[in-house]
Amino acid sequence: MVDWSIARQVARLAAGTEPPPGKAAGADFAGMSANAERLVADYTGLKLVEPVPAAEPVGRRQWSEINIQTLQGFLDPVAERMSGRLEKTGPFAGALRAAAGATLAAEVGIIAGYMSQRVLGQYEVSLLQPDASARLLYVVPNLGHAIGELGVDADAFLAWIALHEMTHVFEFSGVPWLRGYMAGLLREYLHSVEVRIDSGGAGALPRLPAIAELVDQFREGGLVALVQTSEQRDLMRRLQAAMSVIEGYSEHVMDAVGGEHLENYAGLRDAMERRRANRTAPQRLLEKLLGLDLKMRQYDLGKRFCDGVAARGGIELLNRAWESPESLPHLGELSDPGAWVDRIQGSRAAA
Repeated sequence: MVDWSIARQVARLAAGTEPPPGKAAGADFAGMSANAERLVADYTGLKLVEPVPAAEPVGRRQWSEINIQTLQGFLDPVAERMSGRLEKTGPFAGALRAAAGATLAAEVGIIAGYMSQRVLGQYEVSLLQPDASARLLYVVPNLGHAIGELGVDADAFLAWIALHEMTHVFEFSGVPWLRGYMAGLLREYLHSVEVRIDSGGAGALPRLPAIAELVDQFREGGLVALVQTSEQRDLMRRLQAAMSVIEGYSEHVMDAVGGEHLENYAGLRDAMERRRANRTAPQRLLEKLLGLDLKMRQYDLGKRFCDGVAARGGIELLNRAWESPESLPHLGELSDPGAWVDRIQGSRAAA
């Protein structure tokens, strides 16, 4: 149903002209990743069950291509369900199917292209394709642009970003149940979503569902739409809570380790917060429309939770979140770390 070449063409246009790599040019990403692996292992105590993927410096367009491939595996089943519904719309089915496929491809391309302008690094792990190899990506032109824009020390900034992405490696490869748990929630949610083709008013052609909302749910963990049942609301809360902890844990580790081991660390956190906040009004509007602004709230809420737990009992207490799916904080506990600590410590005492 979907011509994914359209998505790639749109993504290339949306990505725009790549800025020069600046001070990120020629960076030793392999060496930085190896050092980050050692530091994250020492601080967190998590143990990897598979090797760390090789560090890959990429450009915006290459990043878009990689992520469109991942999104294709996610959206193709949804598109097939939509195609089946369109078959029932009568003589316009073929035209509607082509229009829907083009719309889906264009929206995926817009999102991938826009995000390619912002992403600095990414641990790309497919949740719906467990056999797919994970990748460790660094978007060189964005890193170079950020270093120049923020006026930070290049070596410290790059090493700091490597800590963030390496922590994601340890989360998904060092917590045996996490990848399967997230994949199960995602599959369950997608199975619960009813793809509806609503009839247009006054004899108009049928209205198609907003595909951008589905893309946002997978790519950013937003899950801001399509809440139709109590089952979906529960799944949404669990996914949001898990994503917030995953991001917040990485934010906590990069600050805890960076503050102790990186030269010229001072000011990096303030610089990063300025970058996240320094978006134009059109950018903010686009992110709001796409649901991508939720990512920033996950960073903030998750980091405050992880910092609050670590302040009470160190990384050992925080790591109890990784004991089992039941140990993850509920959505309400993210804003009240003490409540989560009481629950977790109480459960061990009761045992």
